[in-house]
Formats: sequence, structure tokens, C-alpha cells
Amino acid sequence: MIERILTVGGLTLLSRATGFARDIILAAVLGAGPVADAFFVALRLPNHFRAIFAEGAFNAAFVPAYARIREQGDAARARVFADRVFTLLLASQIVLLALAFIFTPFVISLLAPGFAKDPGRFALAVDLTRITFPYLLLVTLVTLYGGILNAMHRFAAAAAAPILLNLSMIVALALAAFFPSAGHAAAWGVLIAGCLEFFLVAGDATRAGVMTRFRWPQLDIDVRGFFRALGPATVGAGGVQLALFADTIIASFLATGALSALYYADRLNQLPIGVIGIAAGTVILPEMARRIAAGDATGASQAQNRAIEFTLLLSIPCVVAFLLIPDLIMRALFSRGAFTTADAHAAGSTLAAYAIGLIPFVMIRSIVATFLARGDTATPVKASLAAVAVNVLLKIVLMGPLAQVGLALATSIGAWINLLLALWFAHRAGLSGFDARFKQSVWKLAVAGLVLALILWLSLRPVESLLQDWHALREEAALGALAAIGAIAYGGVIALLFGRQWLKAFRAGRGSGVPK
Repeated sequence: MIERILTVGGLTLLSRATGFARDIILAAVLGAGPVADAFFVALRLPNHFRAIFAEGAFNAAFVPAYARIREQGDAARARVFADRVFTLLLASQIVLLALAFIFTPFVISLLAPGFAKDPGRFALAVDLTRITFPYLLLVTLVTLYGGILNAMHRFAAAAAAPILLNLSMIVALALAAFFPSAGHAAAWGVLIAGCLEFFLVAGDATRAGVMTRFRWPQLDIDVRGFFRALGPATVGAGGVQLALFADTIIASFLATGALSALYYADRLNQLPIGVIGIAAGTVILPEMARRIAAGDATGASQAQNRAIEFTLLLSIPCVVAFLLIPDLIMRALFSRGAFTTADAHAAGSTLAAYAIGLIPFVMIRSIVATFLARGDTATPVKASLAAVAVNVLLKIVLMGPLAQVGLALATSIGAWINLLLALWFAHRAGLSGFDARFKQSVWKLAVAGLVLALILWLSLRPVESLLQDWHALREEAALGALAAIGAIAYGGVIALLFGRQWLKAFRAGRGSGVPK
């Protein structure tokens, strides 16, 4: 299982690396001005719907059901189920796309009402959204095929697909002179990427012999079960996206650049979430569903424990770095071209606020897997909607004194509420199952994180003083030096606290050793 997490995480890391290259180019070309704000609204709209109808609700309902049917040894029944879901999914997305094209100005006025005061920015957001929105249809099909492949333990193609988005946007931005604006270039890059992602994942599904075809939908027992799970999952995913909609709506009333600061901070925050948290959740969901279907609830719980341990091991250094040196990170990565030092400071403060909620962000997918693997999509929704209510309320309260930093802080507090409620529901249902090894590991990882924070704090000023005379690459060199110091310190403390047996177990992909 750990090997599969590393496969998904490694490809996701490559995706995030190319994503950073894309964002560096975006920052240099678009900066944090009105064109950037219009593009990020156009990018968020299909992404919000994707998270609701595709990667969020759809994965939660479809993957466990498909994995369960295949585990029962009925591949033909699984194919029929996938075909019927594919037909329904495609039809619904075509209708949604048509509505989006017709009502784009109305949707933009809802999503970014502050743009009404700036007709040029509003018109540009409408134009760019009509270019980016078809990406939703394509990436929804990518999600379907990715879910089928994940249930068959084929994770590479779906994990690699987002790399194409980054490469496509980089090429489009390099050719920005041939478009009406750099925002138009980026938007066309998004649409072209959707086509490339579809061909990649559909090709792998064809090679695996699981490519779907049109089949007249019938509400058989499998499809009815899928819709029973999809309903609560859609409500839950919609609630989370409502909070993100609130970010965009509120930020549109803030000073120019607030939306961009949120975007760049969230991009960095999403690095550990995607590489660690989503990778672990992607692997653990079909794994737990398969084991539970086979009657091995204990094995499912142990797999979940090891996945959460692994996410914590890798995410704690990110929390420390984002809290202690967020401005340096932003300056080193993005301060060039149209992206100023003031922009870096605004984005860095926002990143620190996001970092407060990074632990629950990376853990939640693995925690709720215990419900989703059993076909229970309703219980995670209760936790999610309670967290969203607090999140949105805090956004309204904090937007005045803290601007976009308050929006990020509210998101982090909501993430903690979501995680704690999910843990409580799991404990109440007797599904938490944290073993002695897990509890020992949590304390040791907390100590390692505190030691790392102390060493990073003590090293910051000497490193900056050593490099103060550099005129070029000073920020980049400082960040690289602190990253090297932190890696050595954290790795040493982990080795000291856990011993070789625990580390060897992870490297071997077994995750079964007992820490010393």
C-alpha cells in the first residue's frame, strides 16, 4: 500500500513541481492585477463544479461501489455498472455546460459580485470562463476513468494527468503574444489540457480493458446504490465548495490582488495536500473497500492507521516551514516580473493562515475513508456541513480586520472542526481503531516537529546574514539552505526517535513494523 501511495504521491509531486513552474510564469506574466483576478475567477468556476460533481461526490460514491462489485468477482456486472454511470454522467455534464454558456454573466455576478464595479474586469472574467468551462466536462470523464483504474490498483495515469494541465498552460503562456491577452492564453491552455488529460486516462482504460461505452441507463440495484451514496456526497462536496465560493465572493470586494494572494497561497498549501493527503486518500479508499468487502475489517483499520502515519510524517515539515518562513518562500518562488515584494508578503501571510489547518487538510481523506469504504457517505457530510457553517461565518467576521488572511484562517479553523467531528463520529460508531503503534507515532512525530521548528528558527537569521551581500538568487539560496538544514534535522530526529525497523518497514512498503 505504501508503494502505491508513493507512486501517486510521486506523480502528484511532479504535477505540483510543474504547477509551480506554471505559477511562476503566471505570476511573472499576469502579476496580481485585474487580468489575474479575472482569470482566477474563470479557473475557479469549473474547478468548483469539478470538486462537487466529479472528484468530490463522484469518487466518494463510485470508487467503493465499483471496487466492491469487482471484489465480489463479477467483472461483467462491474462493466455494466460503469457503462450506465458513464452515460448518465456525460448527459448531465452536457446539460450543465449548455446552461453555463447561456448564463455565464449571471454566474460571474454571483461568484464575484465585486467585479460589477469594474466593467472591464467583469467582461474579461465572462470571456475567460466561457473558454475554461468545457474543461469541466473533460475532467469529469477523466475522474470516471481514474476511479475505475484506481479500483483496479492502476493509479499512474490518473495521477499523471494534472501534469498535462501545467505543461499546456506553460506553452500557452509562452505564446501569449498571439492571444488577445495573457488571460486568454492561460484560459485556452486550460481547455487544451482537458483534451490531453482525457486521451491519457481513456487510453489507459482502453489498455486495461475497462473503457466504457454508451448503455441505456437502468435503475438496477447497483445504480440505485450509487445514487443513494451520491446524494449525501454531493451535499457534502457542495458545502465545501460553498465555503470556497465564499472566498471568491468576499475577496472580490477586497482590494485588487486579494484573489491572487489567495490563489498563490492556496497553490503552495495544496502541495502537501495533494502529494500527501490526497495521494493517501486515493489509495486507501479502494484498499479499505476491498478489505471490508472481503470481511477483513481489522486489516482495513490497520491500513488506515499506516496511511495516516505516513501523511503526518511527510506533512509536519511543511506545516513548520509555512508557519515560520512564509514570506521567504513566496519571495523565492514568485518575486519576479509583475509579482512584487508586497504581493509576496500578502501571499505569505495568507499561506501562514492556511498552514494552521494543514494537518486536518492532509488527514481528512484518510479519516473519512472508513465511512466511504462502507458505502456511508452521509456521516462525513454531517461533519463537513457543520465545519462549512463555522467557516463561512468566520469569513464574514474576519474579512474586515484581516482581509484575505482572515478568509484563509477561517478555512483552517473549519478544517479542524471537520476533522474532529469526523473522528468523533468514527469513534462513536466503533470505526476509529487507532492502535498502540499509531498513538506512539503521533507523539514522536509531534516532538520531531517541535525540534524542527526550533532549529529552523535558530538558523533563519544566520543564513540571511550570510547571504546579505548577494545581489542575485539571494532568496532562492536562503530557502535552499534552510530546506537542507531542516531536512537533515528532521530526518535525524525521526531516525533517533523511531529507529531503523520502523523506517525500513515504510521503505519496504509494508508499514507493519513496530516503532522502537
